[in-house]
Amino acid sequence: MTTISADAPAGSPLSAEGATPEPIMRIASGFMAAKHLFAASELGLFEALADSPATKEGLAARTGLTPRAARISADAMVALGLLERTGDSYRNGAAAAQFLTGRTPADLRPFLRFWDRISYPAWTTLAASLAGGPPTEIFELDDELQEIASSGIEAVLAGPANALPHAVDLSARRALLDVGGGTGSWTVALLRKYPQLRATVLDLPVVADIARSRAAAAGLDGRIQVLPGDAMADPLPGGYDTFLVANLVHYLSPDGNRTLLTRLRDAAERGVLLLLADFWTDATHTEPVHAALMAGEFAVHLAHGDVYSVDEIRTWLGETGWTFVTHAALAGPQSVVVAELR
Repeated sequence: MTTISADAPAGSPLSAEGATPEPIMRIASGFMAAKHLFAASELGLFEALADSPATKEGLAARTGLTPRAARISADAMVALGLLERTGDSYRNGAAAAQFLTGRTPADLRPFLRFWDRISYPAWTTLAASLAGGPPTEIFELDDELQEIASSGIEAVLAGPANALPHAVDLSARRALLDVGGGTGSWTVALLRKYPQLRATVLDLPVVADIARSRAAAAGLDGRIQVLPGDAMADPLPGGYDTFLVANLVHYLSPDGNRTLLTRLRDAAERGVLLLLADFWTDATHTEPVHAALMAGEFAVHLAHGDVYSVDEIRTWLGETGWTFVTHAALAGPQSVVVAELR
């Protein structure tokens, strides 16, 4: 197999004045890094190093791999900065120890499983999806894959969900409606901080059972009601002073979002607070960088999926009777837009 170095000498066909193919080669090889990471996680490499370092032979014994396979995977993780190597011995780096061993509450292994099993194959259709729409939508997953998707999304959004209670003040609020609440992880985070708050999680029946189990596991099933339903079609219940819409806006078209905001307004009483958490971007849709890339994730999974700017949601809020209050960072590329019905 022929390979091309990213560091082409000056004057070669692969170099030009002030230009190098390095950015292209680095981006183009990104799939290799991703699949190496997915494989290492699936094969249990990080768990195998959770208690003590190991040589390739030790890793092979702990994972059931051959020494050659253990070395290939471990060396790739060293090159990517997730494992550290001293002589012939490998150990987890700080990020791997924290997020990939299953020994802490911050467990990203379900997220990697989701992106490997569901997102990665879907991304092979990106060009076709951009040209004519995705061949299938994420709503069409079978029960097994839906559980993988729900758990993966919950894992990767744990940081923003846990940041939300500190970004907004709900100390005077009593009743929360989580619209399109998925597994209910955002509601759980809010109720843990605000003991006076009760909540209803509204989402499609396919994830309602997952939300019930998450609420029970958190010991909050007495304060969280799960209501199966379609936020875009079924009547929205009244009697709430706070609405939460976390990562639903990117499922919808601009017109769909105007419809959603209108439905929420019609179900709201004056003074209701609306929290909209999502991958909000700047006006150019290029910052944060990860949010810009996530537009592709939504394109391969959703007929109308997209990322939107704070300016766009602010306009839609005004058009549908809401008053924009503020925009606050959460964690990573996620942030929250706060509005009120006045």
